[in-house]
Amino acid sequence: MRFSSFNIAIHGIRPEQVEDAGEFPEVMDEFADDFAGATMIAHNAAFDFSVWRSCLDLYRQGYPELSYLCSVKMAQRVWPDLGSHKLNVLASHLGLTFRHHNAAEDAAICAEAALAIARSLRVSHVHDIPVMIGMRAGRLFSGGYDACTCRRK
Repeated sequence: MRFSSFNIAIHGIRPEQVEDAGEFPEVMDEFADDFAGATMIAHNAAFDFSVWRSCLDLYRQGYPELSYLCSVKMAQRVWPDLGSHKLNVLASHLGLTFRHHNAAEDAAICAEAALAIARSLRVSHVHDIPVMIGMRAGRLFSGGYDACTCRRK
């Protein structure tokens, strides 16, 4: 496995912490059923999904069939006056504590933000957010992907 000192400085994961972990294809196989037909939410989804697609391409694995939403784009539409829509800013806005660049914490704040956005829009499910804000969900599928986009205001 390759490790960049830049990435280690960001997320704190060192090679010795994952030396016994399965390689990417094994991990993907473990979660394949969970991904099928799912709707995922990622903060700055364009980046996260580009990395994921690159890994899938590198290991010559097919893309799972799923939809995804970007919590940055959703937050920008719903809370335009925040100035920044980084996870730490959203956590503060929501009154939550947050330890940046920790995968579990990042996921928790992303989820809390999506739920808060749904509440502020008075929709019962996060699937209903895109239509309320002019967003088109992104998709991964066996032939490629469609990016998550928002209509121009």
